Amino acid sequence: MQYVSTRDKSVNVKASVAIKQGISEEGGLFVPEEIPYINLIDIKKMKDKTYVERAVFILKQYLSDFLVRELNECAAGAYDAEKFGGENPAPVKKLNDNMYVLELWHGPTCAFKDMALQILPYFLTFAIKKTGEKKEVVILVATSGDTGKAALEGFKDVKGTKICVFYPSDGVSDIQKLQMITQSGNNVNVAGIKGNFDDAQNGVKAIFTDEDVKKNIAERGYVFSSANSINWGRLVPQIVYYFSAYCDMLASGEINLGEEINICVPTGNFGNILAAYYAKKMGLPVNKLICASNSNNVLTNFIKTGQYNKNREFYTTVSPSMDILISSNLERLLFDLTGGNAKRVSEWMNELKETGEYSVNAEVKKKIDKIFWAGCCDDYFTKERIFKINNDYGYTVDTHTAVAIDVYNQYINETGDNTKTVIASTASPFKFNQSVLSALGKDSEIEDMNDFALLDMLSDMTGDCIPAGLKNLKNSEIRFNNVIDKDDMISEVMNFLK
Repeated sequence: MQYVSTRDKSVNVKASVAIKQGISEEGGLFVPEEIPYINLIDIKKMKDKTYVERAVFILKQYLSDFLVRELNECAAGAYDAEKFGGENPAPVKKLNDNMYVLELWHGPTCAFKDMALQILPYFLTFAIKKTGEKKEVVILVATSGDTGKAALEGFKDVKGTKICVFYPSDGVSDIQKLQMITQSGNNVNVAGIKGNFDDAQNGVKAIFTDEDVKKNIAERGYVFSSANSINWGRLVPQIVYYFSAYCDMLASGEINLGEEINICVPTGNFGNILAAYYAKKMGLPVNKLICASNSNNVLTNFIKTGQYNKNREFYTTVSPSMDILISSNLERLLFDLTGGNAKRVSEWMNELKETGEYSVNAEVKKKIDKIFWAGCCDDYFTKERIFKINNDYGYTVDTHTAVAIDVYNQYINETGDNTKTVIASTASPFKFNQSVLSALGKDSEIEDMNDFALLDMLSDMTGDCIPAGLKNLKNSEIRFNNVIDKDDMISEVMNFLK
């Protein structure tokens, strides 16, 4: 399997090169030349397999220059039962006859990013060897909250790598911030920026495509790569858990082989729902992909109108991991829907950069309408949905999952479609304890409480144990207090590499 760039199809590289490089030289994203097909017989065989075995089967379709034993080492190391609290790192919880929650937050940082960022360091270690790379790899990460900690945890003290994470200083939850600034490891660096996630993401992309910077760090013995979902090695493991969820529902008798499901995903950067799109293209029986946004509803507007317009007010919400106005992975979808028209995609991306907007043609819009449905949910209804789910099912969800469930209910009301639906649950409610407790009617009690008292209170209310990765933060040393201007990101990287 070879990989091309979304902006230049003449670029043609192996999976190991795509993973090591992270992003193509001209700023495009790597995509597979073709999408492999998985038939119902293969899905039936996976039904009785472990998550690791399912992962290896899916990954080998895409990472053809990796040996099966290497992929098995990657998956077994990443999805260790001790890290994820059991043999199945992504269990499915049934709430009612039509709604199933795919819990993607049982990893060390309590967010869905662990599903990819626990395995990416293994991929990258093999990729460095396969490509003969002699330089030390510097991982640059922009985060809206969850990716940063998951990447730091995955890459800490990994030989031959350094990792530098940028987060919006006022755009993450207190717990998310604490997770990052207390990160252990001798090869890590964390900096807050005065700006939002899009500023951080644009800064990282600018560094990747700055020839003078790349030449400078090459002379120092370094080469850049990414742990954001612009890296194919981040995206491909996410395809696995949609197949795994289907197999689990099949094994438990909730669906029959070949029966279609819907998948509803809360997303800002589009990567998590793009993985579901690839799963559908590969043959997973999927009816509709439901895209859920918060008040930063640029994706909802795009899917409904075909116009992408980031020139709008930016909202800081209780679901901060979706506080994004530039959805990088949408580029990969557009490449696929245009039949691999890199020239057209490049034009749209240039329009976005220069004017802040672009519009797709009627043919692409028709394809989007056939596959996707979209809705959005503001903070008020997010909290209302947390309360209702807790009240109706005795089940507690975080703010991002609440957005997805609310949008799913909008979908049912508008379409009447009762197809069984998997909700991608992207974070533990303990990660957003203040917002969750507020939703559960505890505003007056939590006003002066610190995060650790809030964790205890939420645990007492729900009967759920505080995840170890959050509970242990109480005794962690703060290592990174640096907050910089967004224009100083290059200097921060250079100082880190000294």
